Amino acid sequence: MPIIKIQEQMAHSVATMLLKIQAIKLNTSKPFIWSSGWKSPIYCDNRLSLSYPDIRSAIRDGLVDAIRENYFTVEGIAGVATAGIAQGALVADKLGLPFVYVRPKPKDHGMENLIEGKVSKGQKVVVVEDLVSTGGSSLKAAHALQAAGFEVLGMVSIFSYGFEIATRNFYEANMSLISLCDYNSLLQSALLDKYIDDNQVVSLKSWRVDPANWMK
Repeated sequence: MPIIKIQEQMAHSVATMLLKIQAIKLNTSKPFIWSSGWKSPIYCDNRLSLSYPDIRSAIRDGLVDAIRENYFTVEGIAGVATAGIAQGALVADKLGLPFVYVRPKPKDHGMENLIEGKVSKGQKVVVVEDLVSTGGSSLKAAHALQAAGFEVLGMVSIFSYGFEIATRNFYEANMSLISLCDYNSLLQSALLDKYIDDNQVVSLKSWRVDPANWMK
C-alpha cells in the first residue's frame, strides 16, 4: 500500500461538499494566517461538516469504506483530539467497534490520561483524523497509541494538503494514510465549480510548493 493514498472515487464529491458549506475557503488576494505564521490562500475547518447531517453521513461512510477496503482486520477506532473525536466516534459507531481518543498531552489532573477510553494492548486500531498538513500531530497520536500497546494499522482523514514533508514524515514513521480528498482534487473541483479561475489556480499551486515563502 502507498504511504499516502487518496480515495479517488470520493475526492470530487467531498471537495464539492466542503466548498459548498465553506468548510474550505479559498482566497488568494486576502490570505489567511496560520498559527505557524504562514500566509495561506486556503482555510479548512472540516468540523463544520458535523452541522450538516447529509454531509456528515457521507463523510462518515467514506471513511468507513476506506477502512473496510484498506484495514479490514481493524478491531478499534482512535480519534485525534479535538477535531478527530466526533468523526472517529461516528465511524466507530457505524462499524460497531470500540472507540478511544488521543489528547495532545496528558490531563493535568485526575488519572492524567493521554488516551481516553479502554486501552486494550494488542488491539488493532485505525486512527481517524480530520485534517493532515505536515502529519506531525497525527503521527504523535499514532505513536502514543503504539506506546500504550495498540497495533496501529494506519490512518484515515477527510482532507490532506499533500505537502512533501507529510509524505516524508509518514514514510519515516512507516505509517499509511488514506485521505478522502487532497489539495489537488480540491483545486480541480473548485475550478470546475467556478469557485476560482485559471489565474488563481496558478497562485494556489505555487503556495503548495513553498507555503512558507508564498507572497513574500
